[in-house]
This record gives sequence, C-alpha cells and structure tokens, in this order.
Amino acid sequence: MERIAALPRPELLQVADAVARDKNIDRDEVLEAMEQAIQKAGRSKYGHEHDIRAHIDRKTGEIQLARYIEVVEAVENETTQLTLAQARKKKADAEIGEFLIDPLPPIDFGRIAAQTAKQVIVQKVRDAERQKQFTEYKDRVGEISNGLVKRVEFGNVVVDLGRAEALLRRDELIPRETFRTGDRVRAYIYDVRQEPRGPQIFLSRTHPVFMAKLFAQEVPEIYDGIIEIKAVARDPGSRAKIAVLSHDSSIDPVGACVGMRGSRVQAVVAELQGEKIDIIQWSPDVATFVVNGLAPAEVTKVVLDEEAGRIEVVVPDDQLSLAIGRRGQNVRLASQLTQWNIDILTEAEESERRTEEFRSRSNMFIHALDVDDVIAHLLVTEGFSSVEEVAYVPLEDIADIEGFDETVAEELQARARNFLAEQDERYDQMRKDMGVADDLAAIEGLAPAMLVKLGEKGIKALDDLADLASDELIDIVGKDALTEDAANAVIMAARAHWFEDGQ
Repeated sequence: MERIAALPRPELLQVADAVARDKNIDRDEVLEAMEQAIQKAGRSKYGHEHDIRAHIDRKTGEIQLARYIEVVEAVENETTQLTLAQARKKKADAEIGEFLIDPLPPIDFGRIAAQTAKQVIVQKVRDAERQKQFTEYKDRVGEISNGLVKRVEFGNVVVDLGRAEALLRRDELIPRETFRTGDRVRAYIYDVRQEPRGPQIFLSRTHPVFMAKLFAQEVPEIYDGIIEIKAVARDPGSRAKIAVLSHDSSIDPVGACVGMRGSRVQAVVAELQGEKIDIIQWSPDVATFVVNGLAPAEVTKVVLDEEAGRIEVVVPDDQLSLAIGRRGQNVRLASQLTQWNIDILTEAEESERRTEEFRSRSNMFIHALDVDDVIAHLLVTEGFSSVEEVAYVPLEDIADIEGFDETVAEELQARARNFLAEQDERYDQMRKDMGVADDLAAIEGLAPAMLVKLGEKGIKALDDLADLASDELIDIVGKDALTEDAANAVIMAARAHWFEDGQ
C-alpha cells in the first residue's frame, strides 16, 4: 500500500493556533474544522458519493487525503463498499469491517473550494464557541451576572456578558423598566439550554431569587450563612416580602438586612426600581409566620386548617384594607411567602359567622335530640358539633357539663344513637330505591349516607366503584367523610373480585 498523499503545511498549524487563541477554544477543535473543510473540498472534486477523509498531522501540519472503502459481506453501496473477495485482491489479509485506504493527490484549492472551506471552518469554529459558552454557563445557573445592553429587539434585551450573549425577555423585565444600547444591566441567570440555533442563556430581573441574591451581595451575614433567606415573594416593581432567619441568637436578621439607616435594603430597592420590600422574621410556627407575613397589618386571631392547607386570619375592622392591600397585594404576597391559602375576616364578620354557626348547630341538636334550646346551647358551647360526637364520646364527657348528670348524659346518648340508626335506615332505603347493589353496600368503610351520594352519581355496582380514583371518591362522598388512605382501602376492596375472577 502506498503512503497516503501528503502536503506539508506548517502555516496551517499557525492559523489554527491563532484562531484558537482568538476565539478561546481548543486547538484540536479548529484543526478538526479544517479537516472537515478539506474533506468537503475533496468530495466536491472527486464526487460526493465517495467516502473521502482528510487528516492534518498535529506536529508537521501536513495534509493527508484518502478515499476509504469498507470491506463488507454484502455490498449495498458499490462506491464506498466491496466484498471480502474483492478486497483480498488488493490486500491479501483484508478482513470484514476493515477499511481499504486509497491515497489521493493533494488538492489545489480553487477560489470556490477555498471559499467553501472557509465557510465550513467559520461555522465549525462558531459551533465550538457556542458549545464552550454552553459548557461555561450551564454551571452558572442561579448566579447574578453583569453585562452591557447590546441591542433591544421588540422589547427583549440582548445582553453582552463578555464571553457570550444572553436574552432578557420583556416579561422578565421589571414593569416600566427600559434599557438602551450600552446600558449596564445586572440580572439573574435562570436557565441555559441548547436550542437549534445554539445555546441560549436566559436572564431575569423579576425572579424571586434575583432579590435573594442581591441581598446576599449587600448583607455579609447572608453571604457568610449566619442569616438565611427562607422565602421570597415578589410583585415585581411594586412590592415584595422576604422572610429571614438568624442562626446566631445575638444577631437580629431583620435589622441586619435593613442596615444602618436602611442603607442595605435601599441598595436593593434602588436596583429593583423602587420596589418596596417588607423584611419579616421567619418562624417554624405557621400561625406566627402568617401573622408576621401580613405585616404591617395587625392580627387578633388565627385559625389553622392543616388538612385543607388554609388559614383563617381575623383582623380589627380598621385593619382590613391594610391586611388585604391594594388590589389584594398584601395578602397575596403573604400567601406566596408562607405557602398557605389565607382567608381574612374582620372581627365583626367572624363574630357574625360564629353566631350563625352557634345558631345552626343548636337547631340541629334541638331537631335531632328533641331537646330544648338551653341543652342544645350547652352542647354547642362545650364544643360538640355533630350528633355522632354526642352518640359516641365517653359518657363522662357529657356528664361533666355544668348542669348535666349521668342520667341526662345517658338519655342524650340514647337519643343520639336512635337518631343515627333511624337516619341510616332512611339512607339504606334510599340506596335500595336508587339501585345501589348490596355487595357494594357491604364494603367496610362506606356509611349509608355515602352510598346515597354514590348512587346519585351513578356509582351503583362494584365495578363502578372499582373504576374510581381515590380523589374522585373523596370528591363524591365529601372530604370530611373519608381520608385518602380510607378511600384507597374502599377502592381496593371493590377491586378484590377482579383478582378472584382471574385465579
């Protein structure tokens, strides 16, 4: 086999070194781009159907050009493949999978070939630059970056970060904020991703973490980890709330973030175009945290509903507008900050609602237990809210109520149990009238009232119930009637016959 045709080109290595230095990319990547350019020119000369490859010697810069032919069992492409028998005529020890290499004479680059080669090199170098940008910036997601505005396109700002361009979209700008070419801009890198046109770096000035990072730059205690930012909620350009916690009992986290005469917080406010910032103390106690989060409004009472993820806050009548804020801003930010749904009531509204609850529960006991309003009021005052509670609490819980004794307690429990039994009979008859199957009614955990609700929704056979998801079942029978675990147990019981049939 002859030696592959070679052409010494030490100047190629000098060009590759210069491009690599100028573009700050690897020298090998530039040389690979040159090899691809030479291959393209070679294929233009000898035919695109040929497998022509180029190699530049990394030490001498000489160009080696050759045609590669693969040795295969069955030829699919006669131009780039040949059989073992044909190959052994050229090379006695040829094997399947091997490539026979035919050296080609050096190419005399014409004007068009040279232009094509240049385009390939430029494109490959640009691709290498972009890949380097992606590699560098993908690890910088979550940082604040400084840059200069390069241009503004349809409200979107293209920022020159020095080694790369980034995009600050219009919806990531603070409202009413404008930038001109040449302006210096500080923003948060929230995403870097590969796209068909190359890696894209996305910036934001509205992201909550941007504010947290600005505070870390202004407050040394945050940077050092003595003070921790636990949560941030923003209405960009208007108002924000930030919850902080100190890991050192001798340092006040709120005071440290505010700074001497407000110097630290004012630096952040200035960067965020005058956005008002409430700095509050974080607390592991939800009620305390919510009260702090609603500042500057005063709170007189908090009622927590952990299952529903809601919290009811009672404020003085004159504090209602302050607690809600303009267009609901204060309560909305407090809700985002604490991750709880917050309902705000005035003391008058809460009093009115309590009166209504007291009245409706008293009427329910009067009707169900056939008692006078005095006994009904006493039961409600002691915290009883349902007939089931009266029926099944320990007897002494009722007997201990002032004015009651054991005889009264026994009578009330007997009446409560009779009422529930009669109610279940009515529900059971309703269930039968609806056509809800007996085997469905036999499933443990489904009360007669639940069976009626299922029947109203067309769930009348075991298979109907078995097809439900737990959340669907809870929606039908009521959140207070079944927990998620109980709902799953009911559905699995309804599916039991599927497995029995399959055996």
